[in-house]
Amino acid sequence: MGKKSVARKEPDLLSRLPEPRRAAAKPARAPAGESGYTARDIEVLEGLEPVRRRPGMYIGGTDEKALHHLFAEVIDNAMDEALAGYATFIEVELAADGFMTITDNGRGIPVDPHPKSPKKSALEVIMCTLHAGGKFDPEGKVYSTSGGLHGVGVSVVNALSERLEVEVARGGQLYRQIYQRGKPKGGLEKLGKVNNRRGTKVRFRPDEQIFGKLKFNPQRVFKMARAKAYLFGGVEIRWNCDPELLKGVEGVPAEETFHFPEGLRDYLAVTINGSTLVHPDIFAGKSQKEGGHGSVEWAVAFVADADGFLSSYCNTIPTPDGGTHESGLRSALLRGLKDHAERIGQGKRAAPVTSEDVMAGAAAMVSVFIREPEFQGQTKDRLATAEAQRIVESAVKDQFDHWLAGHPLAATKLLDFVVEQADERLRRRQEKEVARKSAAKKLRLPGKLADCTNTAAQGSEIFIVEGDSAGGSAKQARDRASQAVLPLRGKILNVASAGKDKLSQNQQLADLIQALGCGTGTHYREEDLRYGKVIIMTDADVDGAHIASLLITFFYRQMPKLIEDSHLYLAVPPLYRLSHGGKTFYARDDKHKDELLKREFHANAKVEVSRFKGLGEMMASQLKETTMDRRHRTLLRVVLVDDERDTISKAVERLMGTRAESRFEFIQERAEFAREELLDV
Repeated sequence: MGKKSVARKEPDLLSRLPEPRRAAAKPARAPAGESGYTARDIEVLEGLEPVRRRPGMYIGGTDEKALHHLFAEVIDNAMDEALAGYATFIEVELAADGFMTITDNGRGIPVDPHPKSPKKSALEVIMCTLHAGGKFDPEGKVYSTSGGLHGVGVSVVNALSERLEVEVARGGQLYRQIYQRGKPKGGLEKLGKVNNRRGTKVRFRPDEQIFGKLKFNPQRVFKMARAKAYLFGGVEIRWNCDPELLKGVEGVPAEETFHFPEGLRDYLAVTINGSTLVHPDIFAGKSQKEGGHGSVEWAVAFVADADGFLSSYCNTIPTPDGGTHESGLRSALLRGLKDHAERIGQGKRAAPVTSEDVMAGAAAMVSVFIREPEFQGQTKDRLATAEAQRIVESAVKDQFDHWLAGHPLAATKLLDFVVEQADERLRRRQEKEVARKSAAKKLRLPGKLADCTNTAAQGSEIFIVEGDSAGGSAKQARDRASQAVLPLRGKILNVASAGKDKLSQNQQLADLIQALGCGTGTHYREEDLRYGKVIIMTDADVDGAHIASLLITFFYRQMPKLIEDSHLYLAVPPLYRLSHGGKTFYARDDKHKDELLKREFHANAKVEVSRFKGLGEMMASQLKETTMDRRHRTLLRVVLVDDERDTISKAVERLMGTRAESRFEFIQERAEFAREELLDV
């Protein structure tokens, strides 16, 4: 039925269309929307013109990074000669007139006529033709491994240079050819015989029509050249820069020679110099393969006081966006640590650890050499070769297992450090989940926290109190806009004598950490602290003082920056209430009570003296008036005196640490100063 219906309707529709008008002398009109678009509009770009029209397709743009990519393309060719075993040195020279010169002592670019273009030398074909080079051979007869793959690197540099000069010393003869914006200014010149010289010299100046007023940054070029020397210990790189360019530039000499036999180990040591390491040794190694294909080099250290980083390279080409070789390193380190944990009976403890935790504090570098690597894009920012992951993982994992077994103390420290990273990651995830729930369902934050309505840290404060009774009074006495209250259940864990496992499993401390939101240890973040003041408010008795000391110990050990940045305070609640004849005063302690009795009351007055058993026994109005109201209260700021850091650390360890005999010695030393009226027993 459907087919018949369509067949029946088509003639009717067509019959309604007007007959076309015919004009013998006029061409047919172009359909609407196609006017002006003919074969004449199809443009064919030849030679290097596509590069000049669309430089972003070849070097990623026309900004400073793209400009320095020109240098990278030329020095990569020189490095390929070194990797192939033909060049032993590379010279990099930066002149005041904007010219960059890269010279190597390799084989030199061929200058004989090219078989497919007999009228042109191979040099001119390479410099003026896209996808021309000696690195397409899948068997690697010319280059077993190389950074250049597409045959567009140096030709792109030529296309985007105002002027480019190439000198080739080959077969005892010196040749030269000059180009302007990608086009030869003349033929190949034969300059005569040369002794003791071979290789290629490329001198060029980027075109202002493409890059505007941008110039090479000496500091950036210096670091790029030095990095190449680190990546291949068999090459010497000689740096030379015009002193005029170095005015106001720090850390860059006019002349220097780079040669690093230890490769990435030396590179990483310089990079992390001054950092605090989890263990002093750098885990570094090489897996050399005949012909270069499948060779791997790596260096890894774990930094305790800074964020980790991972720098990767393929055939000496930096891969800032990572790739499969980075995945191989991450997997090898994770598997190695987990296998080690299983061997020493801590497999369960290491179970939550992920590669993210391992790399969080890892300062790592990995370099792989493979034939025919696959990159994403011409700028080679990311390695996509699947084989690279297997090569790196296999090479690193085996040696990492041996390294952990041979360094048991370092392995234990490293495992503790990584497990701590995992705990911190899980805590942050829990914080985010609570924050999402709080926003969506208006739920309270962890524990029995009564939060304030002020969302900014500045002007907000949190009172840490002991028990629900004190918490109830404090919640009634507080200023809801700016004062939060977190009741804790009795005495918290003594973190100075407890292991990391107990610390991570303690719910009260977990609630406190989550309420503050700033993290602990090396993960403390000042900007994430939810309150400007953290106030410990405990009873004015021995038990209260003990709880306060436990809390101060916790902050000192887990959040020292919170103390250093003046966020930690002690509230001073009263111990006594004195009243007579309409006059009422509050005393902090016995000494203060005696002073008030003498100063404020007559000698024969029958003053009513009542002793508070705790904050929970005080009326909310009394607690507010004496301890929480900003206008009348007294706060003691907890400080760390720089000159006494050593003394403080020893005192905390002695009084709060694991050795009970140290505390006993302390009591014996000071027993003679104890007075019966001061003892609260």
